[in-house]
Amino acid sequence: MKKIVALFISLLWASVAQAALSVDVSGAQTNPIPIAITAFTGENNTIADIIAKDLESSGLFQIVPETAFLEEARGVDTVPAFVNWQAIQTQALVQGTLTRQDDKWQITFRMWDIFAEQEKTAKVLTTDEHNIRHGAHIISDLIYQAITGEKGYFDTRIFYVAESGPAKKRIKRLAVMDLDGEHAQYLTDGSSVVITPRVSPDMTSLAYLSYKKGKPRIYLMDLATKTERLLGDFEGMTFAPRFSPDGKSLLLTQAKRGNSDIYLYNLESGQQTRLTTHSAIDTSPCFSPDGKKIVFSSDRSGRQQLYVMDANGENAKRISFGEKGNYATPVWSPRGDYIAFTKIQDGTFYIGVMRTDGSGERLIAKGFLVEGPSWAPNGRAIMYFRQTPSSAYADDGETGIYTINVTGHNERRIKTPLNASDPNWSGSLH
Repeated sequence: MKKIVALFISLLWASVAQAALSVDVSGAQTNPIPIAITAFTGENNTIADIIAKDLESSGLFQIVPETAFLEEARGVDTVPAFVNWQAIQTQALVQGTLTRQDDKWQITFRMWDIFAEQEKTAKVLTTDEHNIRHGAHIISDLIYQAITGEKGYFDTRIFYVAESGPAKKRIKRLAVMDLDGEHAQYLTDGSSVVITPRVSPDMTSLAYLSYKKGKPRIYLMDLATKTERLLGDFEGMTFAPRFSPDGKSLLLTQAKRGNSDIYLYNLESGQQTRLTTHSAIDTSPCFSPDGKKIVFSSDRSGRQQLYVMDANGENAKRISFGEKGNYATPVWSPRGDYIAFTKIQDGTFYIGVMRTDGSGERLIAKGFLVEGPSWAPNGRAIMYFRQTPSSAYADDGETGIYTINVTGHNERRIKTPLNASDPNWSGSLH
């Protein structure tokens, strides 16, 4: 009997060993990869815990509990006893060491492919004491990339609107935090209502709508100094800002004399170029990642639909053709393959994605109010905000930020100190 069991385990190991340590993030839901992350020698479990939470949040990794380990944590210079990790069906193992060098800290890690019995990736990072969490997020990104073949999105920041107070006297402040909810900071004092923060590609500026002085206008904030300035000299209301891929221009909507059109504002020269001249409401513009196209929302067909036009405003073409519902807040994926949007149909809100020609529409989240999609920098996840009513007809319910994979799986709430809305996902910090 023991020989039969041993043979079964041997065949099982051989079967798993033949499969490459990788996961396809582009298809339907996949089984998460079991990964063990041991405590980094030279410190407590802080780095290991951060990495574990990062990877687990993606839905692609299953963290093997420490109670299942058959050997204690070892430094990065020690080759693991692979048989001990194979016995508990771990496919990947992360080991690390934290050492102090003068006024800096050195973080070293190695990841092992357990069934192939070889190193998968390794890295040495140098940082100061205040950026050890940042180093842990970088390691999470490297692990994600080594296994999926695509860049990770854990070492990023989220710009959003922090909300507090009753619905009729809501205080809305610009805020920023790490993806895991740590290092939250307020960027405005709440004296003026602010919405739709949009960070520049180089993460030095933030564009947003503010009701300062009672008039809704777009402002720019220098994130280093926290100083803000009014954008341009536009007549009427300006809103819905989006940076160009090179960060040199800003798309926006201007409403005057009952009409809304899309403009391009050159941040260096101050030149304003009108891109749409339709009598309908044209708004929510967003560039394609190559800067050649713009997706926007318009009611020129009778209902709010999505359109794509050339970057100079020509050749506008409708791409949404759902039989019912209105489409809003379109955002082009950083990969260039999908457009995310908000859809309102029969009183229900949805977050959806479609190909850039409008085909393949899929609704991946729904609720009383779900809105404002923003893409992860690798285009594999979407962030948005969700409001839950306090009663069937109330509009003062709890509001929070969520992420979901582009496949429609793994919806998770992001930790925030207060109610939160209007998220904007930054690019990678490294």
